[in-house]
Amino acid sequence: MLKIENITYSVEGRPLLEGASATIPYGHKVGLVGRNGAGKTTLFKLIRGELVLEGGEISLPSRSRIGGVAQEVPSSSTSLLDTVLQADTERNALLAEAETATDPHRIAEIQSRLTDIDAWSAEGRASSILKGLGFDSEAQLRPCSDFSGGWRMRVALAGVLFSQPDLLLLDEPTNYLDLEGALWLESYLQKYPHTVIIISHDRGLLNRAVQGILHLDQKKLTYWTGPYDQFARQVAERRAVLQAEAKKQEARRAHLQSFVDRFKAKASKAVQAQSRVKMLEKMTPITAPEDAKRVVFTFPAPEELSPPIINLEGVSVGYGGPPVLKKLSLRIDQDDRIALLGRNGEGKSTLSKLLAGKLKPMEGKFTSSSKLRIGYFAQHQVDELHIDETPLQHVQRLRPAEGQPRLRARLAGFGLMADQAETVVGRLSGGQKARLSLLLATIDAPHLLILDEPTNHLDMESREALVEALTEYSGAVVLVSHDMHLLSLVADRLWLVKGGAVTPYNEDLEAYRRMLLAGDEDAKPAAKPVEKPKKASRDEILALRAEVRKCEERLTKINDMRDKLAKKLADPELYENARAGELETWNRKYAEVMEALDRAEALWLAASEKLESAA
Repeated sequence: MLKIENITYSVEGRPLLEGASATIPYGHKVGLVGRNGAGKTTLFKLIRGELVLEGGEISLPSRSRIGGVAQEVPSSSTSLLDTVLQADTERNALLAEAETATDPHRIAEIQSRLTDIDAWSAEGRASSILKGLGFDSEAQLRPCSDFSGGWRMRVALAGVLFSQPDLLLLDEPTNYLDLEGALWLESYLQKYPHTVIIISHDRGLLNRAVQGILHLDQKKLTYWTGPYDQFARQVAERRAVLQAEAKKQEARRAHLQSFVDRFKAKASKAVQAQSRVKMLEKMTPITAPEDAKRVVFTFPAPEELSPPIINLEGVSVGYGGPPVLKKLSLRIDQDDRIALLGRNGEGKSTLSKLLAGKLKPMEGKFTSSSKLRIGYFAQHQVDELHIDETPLQHVQRLRPAEGQPRLRARLAGFGLMADQAETVVGRLSGGQKARLSLLLATIDAPHLLILDEPTNHLDMESREALVEALTEYSGAVVLVSHDMHLLSLVADRLWLVKGGAVTPYNEDLEAYRRMLLAGDEDAKPAAKPVEKPKKASRDEILALRAEVRKCEERLTKINDMRDKLAKKLADPELYENARAGELETWNRKYAEVMEALDRAEALWLAASEKLESAA
């Protein structure tokens, strides 16, 4: 188990933790929650030993392995599958030693340990994890350099999940996942065999994937059993009780103080007054917990337009090559709340760009209201803010004629108060940058608001405020998000983007979730890197040859292991002297190696075919 005992830690003289304690039982899945800046990420660093405690102790069983997602997987020529396999350092070391070991006892130890850690099914497990996070079999053989930073973060997550540390620490893991990847991760964590602590503001994840909530508040840690909604209800009840008790105590103190003030000068009442002074001194103040700071988004209201505001008839759209989406016949009215569903690569972002006017139709009829204003928010826009300018300067650029009081009021309407308004963007938190981008997207009072993953970096209170704002907003909303809580509260129509088409999804989100977890093999979860020219370059051919060599080396190693096991199973002494269960163990090892051999041959054939095609 993880024991946190009376720990203390400060940053630049500001205490983040003071005498904080908690115990996490082994194998529990726990959500770590608290306000932004409370110290959640700092606690992870203290657990990993990256920071030194000022007081107290954090302890784990000896030889426990702690794992977390690296900041980014480097852009290397190593394939995604091999990158994930390399994350299990023990397996790699044992396989390397197995090739050179000569001592029979050591060889037996190595084989036994490889069996214990399920080494022969490693490629299948790694491939399954990558598939769950959005990479099909073809993508898994491509080098990391083919993928953007966000996709490489998924590879980093796959690596740490594959290595299965005894304590898994995940900091906002769904921020770089789509809905399908987030639901897969949720299901995977439910079955994870060791302890998990997750920092997350994803209410669905905290309700379905964890057994308890570790709350960091007022420099203390409190462990609550049960999912997030149960925790939130209990905290609200506790806050109400403490506030009532604090109010009663304050009234009692006022009454006693009033008596002391009235009679302390009268000799006949002096003893009674002194008694009440002592009572006041002995009363331990009850401090009512602070209410969560009210978070708001204020979307300006657009004027009403005649329906429909957008109409598509037989529209196809793409990027110059074959169309990504074909024969679209869709209609959007100003009171629509539409969520786009579909696996990655099916065209949700393409449809969003088409509706936003950032892509032109290749064919068909696209009509929209002449007065239509569209607001578009995508995560990449947060990264495109001017880091050396303040939020006030960003808004001034769009509204040069407005006075500063009006501009500051706009910023305050998105939770960016005086201090943040004049802080350069480079020093703002991820949530504050997202608020600024939302303000810029809605400043013209759009009739249609297109939001692509708007909740990344937003804390729980901000997400609830966004739900309220979208509920009250009088324009249409098209929403892409991995946050099922947000989708369920905002969307009243679901569109499924699949197979080049966009069709109404007539069931609910829970049915969609069940479909994904059951495995919809017809959908395509493949990541779509930028297409290469048809004629492969010399560097590409060299990379493909290297991949074929790796596959051949993998085949050679597994064939050698198969031969050794076959020799062992052919030895008559094994059958004469085998202890109970020993023969079954050796047969199981042989079956595992044969499965690994089948997978390795399939990978080699795929790599060889790619090389032949390129050459």
